[in-house]
Amino acid sequence: MSTPDSRIGTILPSPQPSHSPSRLHALVPAAGTGSRAGTAQPKQYEPLGGGLLIHHTLAALAAVRRLSSILVVVAPGDARLQSGERFRVSACGGATRAESVANGLADLKAHGAGDDDWVLVHDAARCLVTPAQIDRLIDACQGDEVGGLLAQPLADTLKEEEGGRVARTLARDRKWLAQTPQMFRLALLRRALEHAGDAVTDEASAIEAIGLRPRLVGGSPENFKVTWPEDFALAEAVLRSRTTT
Repeated sequence: MSTPDSRIGTILPSPQPSHSPSRLHALVPAAGTGSRAGTAQPKQYEPLGGGLLIHHTLAALAAVRRLSSILVVVAPGDARLQSGERFRVSACGGATRAESVANGLADLKAHGAGDDDWVLVHDAARCLVTPAQIDRLIDACQGDEVGGLLAQPLADTLKEEEGGRVARTLARDRKWLAQTPQMFRLALLRRALEHAGDAVTDEASAIEAIGLRPRLVGGSPENFKVTWPEDFALAEAVLRSRTTT
């Protein structure tokens, strides 16, 4: 069980039992509609590079042999993706990302995942992640008491907007762009999401809300989230470059 730290009010990670090695699971929330992408269907099902966008995401995860399981969380009634050899589909998605992830964690638990197992939550729309990037995250976080996430240091000048105009320029020092996967222990992440509620947009935010500090692991500019209509052409170009080099 976790224990509260009365000095800072955090929920500390559970100690690891020495006799029971932790397994690794991937959880892919794919219940959203992707309205900003301007597609007629959820963007994860859009054609890309000879398959569907989500197929590239799952192929990268499936190539990481250390993952004991891969769970894809889709919306109730969504039958467009069927379970495969290396992944399982569960129609337990919720109205928000946080709810979908929480439901996915409960599903993993019901299928035998342990409280101290690691869960790597990865955006379905980050279809350009590579097995090497995922392995780098695992190597950096398996010995960490909290966990962490792939991220990129902010390179651009950051502006804050008010009424369609620049209100101020923000310092970019020590600013990072969060990516996925984000890797935390199952029970810790469940507690953090219960505490933070549905407003959080990534798992690291929930972990931060209980006073813990996730580790930042260098990602890649190519591991971007397909969000806008023009992102599909960019993702297609990256995929094409990988097959010709």
